[in-house]
Amino acid sequence: MVTPQATTHTPVPTRVRLGYGVGSFCTASFSTIPGLLLLFYLTDILAVPAWLAGVVVFAPKVWDLVINPLVGQWSDRTVSRWGPRRPWLLAGAAVLPLAFALTFAGPPLRGAAAAGYVGLFFLIAATGYALYEVPYKAMPAEMTGDYHERTSLLQWRMIFISLAIALSGIIAPTIAQKSLAGYRSMGMIFAAILLVAMLASFFGTARAPMTGSTEPEASLRDQLAAARGSRPFIWLLGLSSAQNLAAGVLLAGAPYFAAYTLGDSDLTSTLFAALVGPMLVTMPLWVWLARRMDKRGAMLLAGSLFMVGAALVALTPLLGAGYAHAATVVIGVGYAGLQLLQFSMLADVIAHDSTASGKRRGGVFTGLWTAVENAVTALGALVVGGVLGAAGFISSDPDNPVVQPDSALTAIIVAMTAVPAVIIGAGIWMTVRYDLTADRMATPATTPEPDPRPAP
Repeated sequence: MVTPQATTHTPVPTRVRLGYGVGSFCTASFSTIPGLLLLFYLTDILAVPAWLAGVVVFAPKVWDLVINPLVGQWSDRTVSRWGPRRPWLLAGAAVLPLAFALTFAGPPLRGAAAAGYVGLFFLIAATGYALYEVPYKAMPAEMTGDYHERTSLLQWRMIFISLAIALSGIIAPTIAQKSLAGYRSMGMIFAAILLVAMLASFFGTARAPMTGSTEPEASLRDQLAAARGSRPFIWLLGLSSAQNLAAGVLLAGAPYFAAYTLGDSDLTSTLFAALVGPMLVTMPLWVWLARRMDKRGAMLLAGSLFMVGAALVALTPLLGAGYAHAATVVIGVGYAGLQLLQFSMLADVIAHDSTASGKRRGGVFTGLWTAVENAVTALGALVVGGVLGAAGFISSDPDNPVVQPDSALTAIIVAMTAVPAVIIGAGIWMTVRYDLTADRMATPATTPEPDPRPAP
């Protein structure tokens, strides 16, 4: 008989919460900077056509669908004195920072040649990120068996995420300054930040408690079958994908919105401040709401705020920059809740599966999750690039500025408002179908869930 994890409360020491949370400087920075700046870097610094730039940003993420589940299986099966996950944090630290710096190094190339260079090093960076991020996301489910403490633990992670997003979204564009030298400096500075954060999380989680089963699943095929057969995981993956795609569209569109709708590229930083500022102050509120409304109810509220805020941005041409920032704050309040709750719910899904199956396969769950998360976030850049390309957006470099046609200016508004609002609406519908609530987690699971594969 497997002891129900939902009833096992293993307090996580503060030093471990901090040590784990600081690793989010890596995850948030690598997710935010390419999503915010890479497409613009390609089209407006390296003169890559918009459609090709969108492909470059998205294509390396297809590799994630292969490498992430493999990394998850490797970490599930790893046996070391550092535990199954922590050695992989070091492996990621050896690859990601250098590849990130080279991605933004600004080669003496333009057009398709520049696209090939950036695509290669972005692919290597994505591999390093997988080595780190997949085991990192599997750790909370193994630190405590308590349903609500997982949310409290991840509150600390979200504090660091909000700080990292602030650095990435406010300081990175300021350093880049729409120049080749600026992007090169930004890449080197944030590569150093990535390295420090990754090493700090490795050492900071040295004394993390471990709960649940320790026996890995026999094969990757069995683990993938278990993930596909988990209804809570599939619905959570769907609603999270919608949320991340909507956020990816906003990230990729923000520099264009600031430059062409608001008329000032520097406002990219202040828009990001409006987006991430709520994260710094609303985390305790969302933890409280998750307890009062359950996580699903709080997620529905967060998604609704995000959708309303995105729709309100459409009035910016009439009401101006100040109004745009106020509407972005509404998005930011919803985004804060979505970020906290989706990762807390992922930890619930992993813990529930471990309790029911007696197997350790959280690595493959997080591997699939991270692969899809990265792909749909990058898909946001592909969507924006496609919308702009179809509307006649003209790519350029700083020495040869152009005047955009009215159709391209309209497309930028659509990409920042209607597109993310519709996508997040789909996520709200999927949230209604998610059913792994506190009551269900509290129900003892004494037998494994049925094997979803057909009998031989």
